[in-house]
Amino acid sequence: MSAKIFIDGESGTTGLGIRARLEIHPEIELLSLPPKQRKDPGAKQALMEQADIVVLCLPDAAARESVAIVASMGDRRPRILDASSAHRVAKGWTYGFPELGSGQAETIASAKRVANPGCYATGAIALLRPLVDKGLLPADFPVSIHAVSGYSGGGKTMILSYERGEAPSFEAYALGLEHKHVPEIERYARLARRPIFAPSVGNFAQGMLVCVPLFLGDLRSKPRGADLEAALAAHYAGGQFVKVVPAESSGKIEPQSLNGTNDLELRVFANDATGHAILVAKLDNLGKGASGAALQNLNLMLTRNPQDESMDLKAFVCSGQIM
Repeated sequence: MSAKIFIDGESGTTGLGIRARLEIHPEIELLSLPPKQRKDPGAKQALMEQADIVVLCLPDAAARESVAIVASMGDRRPRILDASSAHRVAKGWTYGFPELGSGQAETIASAKRVANPGCYATGAIALLRPLVDKGLLPADFPVSIHAVSGYSGGGKTMILSYERGEAPSFEAYALGLEHKHVPEIERYARLARRPIFAPSVGNFAQGMLVCVPLFLGDLRSKPRGADLEAALAAHYAGGQFVKVVPAESSGKIEPQSLNGTNDLELRVFANDATGHAILVAKLDNLGKGASGAALQNLNLMLTRNPQDESMDLKAFVCSGQIM
């Protein structure tokens, strides 16, 4: 039996990515509003009443408005997958990072409301959470996170600026230290101290690197680089999309080789002689960082048994190219 899905905000970057993957799936029926009715609450509610799942690809304020419409629908309420940052740390919402920990995929599968993670947060949490859980990184450790993303993560205005050649080659931003991904990083990495997050954007369309530098001697357990790598590898063992891979011997890494995939690669660059390490996560900011992660969550939400995944959306969110 087909599932009916309404993408609220299907004309945005993430919405377009999700729609392109779902519209060719034989067991998915996509519901859509004419452009003139997309801001009509009555028309939106009527369509939502037909949907099994509503996917929100909207600015935060608009996402909250759509959630309020769903909440007013009583027994006719569809399930929600929100790709905005409005509900990632909100009460009553499940965080849509299946690899977060044991049982998280099953929790997503049964959840009524799922919040898709932020792109930067996906990389940062993937690196930090296993180390905190293993006791290698104290929860109150002063963590700093440095990241660079392709410009496609900045929305239509930024994309147009780069495509016209008007934007700088590289730009650091959010230097007011209030980036919207910080609360979810702090909560789901289980940090007891707010991290410093320094994001930046480069003159390339897609791809992302998230880096966490560490003074190993300042950690209570005095781990070596191999200890950090082993903890990460144990956490993600057997997973399909998150892999721990050896650090390049060149000491270099570029951000774009995973573009078009839902893969997330983690590396530990370490110098045990100096007691320094840099943890690095690589992902496609539009893949595992956005629409790919949404498809992975939809696959779980449409499956009673997460180990079975009977809707078989894996074919649309696979390692390698996603359609």
